[in-house]
Amino acid sequence: MPALWPYPNVVAHRCGGTLAPENTLAAIRTGAALGFDGIELDVMLAGDGVPVLMHDETLERTTSGRGRVTAHSAAQLARLDAGVWKGRRWRGEPVPSLAQAVRLARELGLWTNVEIKPAKGYERRTGEAVAGAARALWQGAPRMPVLSSFSPLALGAAREAAPELPRGLLLQRVPPHWCEMARDLECVALHCSHRALTQALVRAMHEAGFAVLAWTVNDPRAARKLLGWGVDCIVTDALKRIGPEFARPAPPTAKRGLLQRLRRSG
Repeated sequence: MPALWPYPNVVAHRCGGTLAPENTLAAIRTGAALGFDGIELDVMLAGDGVPVLMHDETLERTTSGRGRVTAHSAAQLARLDAGVWKGRRWRGEPVPSLAQAVRLARELGLWTNVEIKPAKGYERRTGEAVAGAARALWQGAPRMPVLSSFSPLALGAAREAAPELPRGLLLQRVPPHWCEMARDLECVALHCSHRALTQALVRAMHEAGFAVLAWTVNDPRAARKLLGWGVDCIVTDALKRIGPEFARPAPPTAKRGLLQRLRRSG
């Protein structure tokens, strides 16, 4: 039986967690430099329909610009400073297009979870545009991205535009009809707030045929508990506390050393 989740088990949130300005090329390089094999990024449409990396519908929090993302072309967004809010060392970091981000991620060998982040009223066109762009940008890649979204409209449009790309339904709370929602959208995974998960729910999702991704997990104890429940993927901001090796079993020598220390302390 094939694995439900043949992708990395620990993924860098917004490319570089809290260590770099989110959703930038610098953040992608940061995640890769720390050994991460997978990143998560947010994609919204600029006013001219070009997919760009952006989480918020407005520019003030993470760029030097003002106003709505959809009121600016991709070229105008690229001239903004998307790094200085995080610190002077990041000054001049631009707002990247999805195409620029994918080129870098593929060059660095990073698997990518693409969150489709539509501005209000742009759900269908964002899903279509991001899925179409992803299909072209990852053509011939050994690992396809997973497209995820909180918006069923955007995810449904993505399915129509690129049905071969795997999808994940993002959930803040898990409603009683989660299984029907995910099946209607032909998802491979449920991407849940870790606070909404229980061991029984993870088991039920697996039994229904879905992988389970938990976001955004920044406490190592919570991460270990979730992985112990069988959660397939952890998305984290805490890149130095929950690293890419976190989900890997300890080698036998390390386990023996731990047992010896426990016996001595007992």
